Amino acid sequence: MELTAVLFYDELVAKCKQGDVQSYEALYRQYAKAMFNTSLRIVNNTSDAEDVLQESFASAFQYLDRFDYSSSFGAWLKRIVVNNSINILRRRKLAFIDITETPANEIQEITTLDEEDIELKVETIKKALAQLPNGYRSVLTLLLFEGYDYEEIAEILNISATTARTQYHRAKQKLLQLLKEG
Repeated sequence: MELTAVLFYDELVAKCKQGDVQSYEALYRQYAKAMFNTSLRIVNNTSDAEDVLQESFASAFQYLDRFDYSSSFGAWLKRIVVNNSINILRRRKLAFIDITETPANEIQEITTLDEEDIELKVETIKKALAQLPNGYRSVLTLLLFEGYDYEEIAEILNISATTARTQYHRAKQKLLQLLKEG
């Protein structure tokens, strides 16, 4: 049995590596909106998301020679955007509650909400997401929108996988509560 590596060759990236200025612009136009939205979902601030977008593209273009086509350029860039977004949150003193260090009597019981009674509208959900604490919103976004698993989230946010799971469940309940109230 022969093992072969899957390569995600991208002609636009190859032209950028050769220094073609128009290809840099085209690559930016191709990914800017999606990467901005990815960052905005994490940092919840337009100005910060714009900064993350610019920093991420600057880093990607600066280190483009390190891109080896082992993944798509979009996946590689998205990882840079997510990491830069998390760094913004860390600068804001992002606080996670580690349940392994929290006494049992301080952990609140979360009541189950009837999901069928909640009318899920996009704008209502966006507003409710914006009201979540940074830690909750980060974990929820990385898991549901960005497709990371608990172990990857734990690594990205420098927390335990158990804390990531707890943050997700609390975020989901808080989001449902906000939607029910709103």
